[in-house]
Amino acid sequence: MRSGRLSWPALAALALALLLAACKTSDVAEQKSSAVAEQKSSAKEQSFAAAPNLPKTSEIRLEAGDKIRVTVFGEEKLTGEYQVDTGGYVGLPLAGSVKAAGLTPPEFERALEAAFKKTYLRNPKVTVEVLTFRPFYVLGEVQKPGEYPYRAGLNVLSAIAIAGGASYRASNSEVLIQRAGTTTLQKFPLSPTISVMPGDLVRVPERFF
Repeated sequence: MRSGRLSWPALAALALALLLAACKTSDVAEQKSSAVAEQKSSAKEQSFAAAPNLPKTSEIRLEAGDKIRVTVFGEEKLTGEYQVDTGGYVGLPLAGSVKAAGLTPPEFERALEAAFKKTYLRNPKVTVEVLTFRPFYVLGEVQKPGEYPYRAGLNVLSAIAIAGGASYRASNSEVLIQRAGTTTLQKFPLSPTISVMPGDLVRVPERFF
């Protein structure tokens, strides 16, 4: 009479089959978990605003508060330091009030040359150098919120450092920026690749504990 028990070879085969099935189930679960994690990471990245292709310092458009030096070659009396007024104009001898706001330094040079040509200057040569741009602002979870002079090459990390560093409540992953000329705050990753431009408002949010 045959016994109802399985032989050792059969038991070994059964155990191997169960082990392979368990490994396959584990692999499927791991793949699903990885896919979910990638989706969450992608969703998090999409929640940040795209870093714009910001202009070089020489391409930044002039606005009220910027201080410039205007050099008119061969005309020392016209050469000097000026500030863009609240209306966006610069007042110069002979040329009068010339609009500077919204123009890059090279564009403003051409505008001044055109203005001087209307006077006794036949072929004026003008250069415009930005001495100081309008300030930027840092608010929120920093040690010293306030207004600060703009520096070329500024990014969000250096801006926060200038404001005394982040507080212990500050987010360590994101920052909010209101770009000059806009009215809304956009979320950006807290990264040295995110630049700060003249007139920007940087707000460091509180992190969720």
